[in-house]
Amino acid sequence: MSELYSSQAVKDVLNERERQIQIKGWTNEHDDVYSKNELTRAAASYTTNVIHRGWTFLAKPAGVYQSEEAPEYWPWDDCYWKPKSPRQDLVRAAALLIAEIDRLDREVKAESKEG
Repeated sequence: MSELYSSQAVKDVLNERERQIQIKGWTNEHDDVYSKNELTRAAASYTTNVIHRGWTFLAKPAGVYQSEEAPEYWPWDDCYWKPKSPRQDLVRAAALLIAEIDRLDREVKAESKEG
């Protein structure tokens, strides 16, 4: 395996995706219910939070970064909006994008079997 795929960032993203599945129960079947870009919107929400508020993480107490309300396009109830730190939020965003790519791949595969 190349260095790229064994970087700590890649390991952290894959571990986060595994946590989402094993601990949170966000399995393929769970993700397949989404049809309105929910996973992509969640990833974009975390990424946008880093863009707009990342500077506060080092300059202010952690609670300031974490206190931002959920973005307008956050797909779920506000109680699920839980920013942590810029790095952790980017890891979660990447894991959510992997989940969405996997969901799209399953959708295409299912459609090709039907057709």
